[in-house]
Amino acid sequence: MHLDLQVYQFPECDSDEDEEFKQQDRELKAAAPFAVVAADTVLEVGGKRIRGRQYPWGIVDVENPHHSDFTKLRTMLISTHMQDLKDVTQDVHYENFRAQCISQISQHAMRERGKLKRDSMGNNNEVGITDTDRLLLQKDEEIRRMQDMLTQMQEKLKASDKKHDSIIDV
Repeated sequence: MHLDLQVYQFPECDSDEDEEFKQQDRELKAAAPFAVVAADTVLEVGGKRIRGRQYPWGIVDVENPHHSDFTKLRTMLISTHMQDLKDVTQDVHYENFRAQCISQISQHAMRERGKLKRDSMGNNNEVGITDTDRLLLQKDEEIRRMQDMLTQMQEKLKASDKKHDSIIDV
């Protein structure tokens, strides 16, 4: 079984970032893919309360970097790369969803237009194109233009993603 999973690509650090941030970014990139242990149980170990899991062979502390990458993942998601994740979500995922919705609306409109044409052709009392047909044709053309624009935008986004990926690979 082959899954086409897309893995988040860390953006490159700006040259004007401080060394501490660059070091943290290198550590996060080196830790990917993150190995995370989750727990909702609070245990008492050596007089300290920790969030972890107890196994017959020992205790796994969720926040211990030797046991789990949870703290690194939390740092990446909440502080260092939050804005980039928001931007990717807005620019790629929401736009893909929006394009899919517009495409479905367009397909529905085309089916309705075809149905209206068949109905009007069956009615011998009407001759030529009615105002409703003309309006439907205009709307269909407008939807086709919007779909073309969205397709072009998606291609540009994919091209910029591939360009970004090739920069990272170098």
